[in-house]
Amino acid sequence: MRTNKRANNRLMNEINVVPYIDVMLVLLVIFMVTAPLMNPGQIDLPQISKSLAPPVAPLEVIIKKDATLALRDLSRGDKESLVTRDELVAILKTRQGIQAEQAVVISADRNVRYEEVINVMDVLQQQQIKKVGLLTQARK
Repeated sequence: MRTNKRANNRLMNEINVVPYIDVMLVLLVIFMVTAPLMNPGQIDLPQISKSLAPPVAPLEVIIKKDATLALRDLSRGDKESLVTRDELVAILKTRQGIQAEQAVVISADRNVRYEEVINVMDVLQQQQIKKVGLLTQARK
């Protein structure tokens, strides 16, 4: 008989979740009622004045198949002129003196060795030109 009393007096290992569900439903109703009453805050963004100077068109350094260099000033048109590395350095120094934030883009032929592109980038880095980009063509 003792074994029957122990079996009946065992603790239940189940959690009664009904009170938790009741609390959650009350919270849901409270949020549903108060959410439309809340006024969203207005954000006051800082105002800036418009820039007087338009952005400067970048200089395009073109590396051709035979590793020759050409320079195209996009602000003056699509005319390109063949230059040597020394002439490129001189032109970039004068342009950097006029416009400190002058951007330069490099466009190379698909068949040009990677080393040639790196050499031109090295020359630009030595001239302290910070805005250097690579020009690519989008796939069709």
